[in-house]
Amino acid sequence: MSDTRRTDAVLLLVAIVWGSSYLSAQTATSALPVLLVLFARYALSALACLGLVAAPGRGPRRWTREELRAGVPLGLTQAAVLVVETYGVAHTSAANAGLIISLTIVLTPLLDRTGHRGGLPPAFYAAAGVSVLAVGLLMAGNGFHAPRLGDLLMLGAAVVRAGHMALVGRLTAGRAIRPLHLTTVQTLVGTALFLVPAAHELPTLAHAGPAIWAQLLYLALFCSVFAFLAQTWAVQRTSASRASLLLGTEPIWAAAVGVALGGEPFTVLTGLGAAMMLTGTYWGQSVERAHRATTQPRTAVHPVEEDPRCPATTPTTPTTV
Repeated sequence: MSDTRRTDAVLLLVAIVWGSSYLSAQTATSALPVLLVLFARYALSALACLGLVAAPGRGPRRWTREELRAGVPLGLTQAAVLVVETYGVAHTSAANAGLIISLTIVLTPLLDRTGHRGGLPPAFYAAAGVSVLAVGLLMAGNGFHAPRLGDLLMLGAAVVRAGHMALVGRLTAGRAIRPLHLTTVQTLVGTALFLVPAAHELPTLAHAGPAIWAQLLYLALFCSVFAFLAQTWAVQRTSASRASLLLGTEPIWAAAVGVALGGEPFTVLTGLGAAMMLTGTYWGQSVERAHRATTQPRTAVHPVEEDPRCPATTPTTPTTV
């Protein structure tokens, strides 16, 4: 598998995990306060990351100045995404949350200026438009309705996530930043942010059942630690615009989880919307890749030592994709 295809596969896996996260977050927030869910998610993620950093044989454990400079602002923007997103999914359906957040694929290219000179070609925005139409069809499959509070919050989350995606590319591209160390800083920032607001609710966690703890662990270990590491690793090897297109398949997986586990109906319009989303994503991905190939390549990522037990956590080979 080529480096490009490997990067695409990792981003697609992140989209699948994030697509399933809405049902998990909805289940958790139905039993616990939103801020407590966010604190538990971040605290469990931070413990997992610190454990990986402290594991023997991983090389230097100290954070570099660049990792701290990038990690703190990215931790703040990531926390902003999750707080708006979690409140949103608590007030709308899991499938609808996944659909609206996919508008990130349209917003990110407007903010992203890494990996290419000038604006993206019109064909890219046409592909993004196909994806937006797909979102409309997917929403029609579950019935049109006036925007609810949760829908508006998810729209805000899409705007914040687009800014976060562009910032990830701007702060990490061409720099010797280890994704694991960067992710650890982000999770520590999020834990500190939500500790005080959630402090008075902490005793509630002691009464949470095994099913809720399973959702919290899934959100922390898979939707946070794995997804954050994989996203940073992949964006260092591609552009934020390309990454946003692959992550834009997230609503398909959100709908699939909703149908399979949440009992939501699957209609002809839902199937057509899913097919259009895949078409728009693949088309836009091809256009963006061709555009970057004709412009000046980005500075290669500096190689750092790879941990054979967790190869996705550290950059390996310099690339100029």
